[in-house]
Amino acid sequence: MPQIRFLGHSCVTITEGNHKLIVDPFLNDNPLSPVKADDIDVNYILLTHGHGDHLGDAVSIGKRCKATVIANFELATYCGKQGLEFHPMHIGGSHDFDFGRVKLTIAHHGGGYGPDASIYTGPATGMLVFIGGKTIYHAGDTGLFYDMKLIGEMNKIDLAFVPIGDNFTMGITDAVKAVEFLNPVKVVPIHYNTWPPIEANANEFAARVKKAETVILNPGDTLDI
Repeated sequence: MPQIRFLGHSCVTITEGNHKLIVDPFLNDNPLSPVKADDIDVNYILLTHGHGDHLGDAVSIGKRCKATVIANFELATYCGKQGLEFHPMHIGGSHDFDFGRVKLTIAHHGGGYGPDASIYTGPATGMLVFIGGKTIYHAGDTGLFYDMKLIGEMNKIDLAFVPIGDNFTMGITDAVKAVEFLNPVKVVPIHYNTWPPIEANANEFAARVKKAETVILNPGDTLDI
């Protein structure tokens, strides 16, 4: 049974047996994170896109843990140039790993690393992670898009992570519609309250979601699925 740990913003770990994954490891500069990069021990680093609050501490973690980065081709290649092990993919593609399978999905957002996001790191993506008999969808940073309905129809999603913070991503109203499209068993809101521009009320989101169990995780909380 996979265990999820939320580390604030969009960062989550997924642990199943000896398999240890982290998604978007923004930790050292994350005011909500209960841990630092040096506290992390993982085999794989999954990156939805190259913005600094998602690529985060991937380089230092990857070098120390000898972890493999899984990301779109451009972002994975960038990580490879920093000395990391990497597996490049792209939107619509999937691949088997020793822990299970990953498929990249579209996300409507930008990409780019550096203070002005000028280092090209390819398009933003979402991710379907198939592990321990469960299907986990991490939407990454995105606006609402109708193909979420297809993602939900083609996959029995046990857990979905969706952003609710508005301004840079979906706000609550659009995130509620996203959950309706995705039809997951459980949903966890992410990418909110890290800074004032993305403040949002997770309880309001939970109250408006009707067909999924909303689990509000505080940074550091875990969830078994």
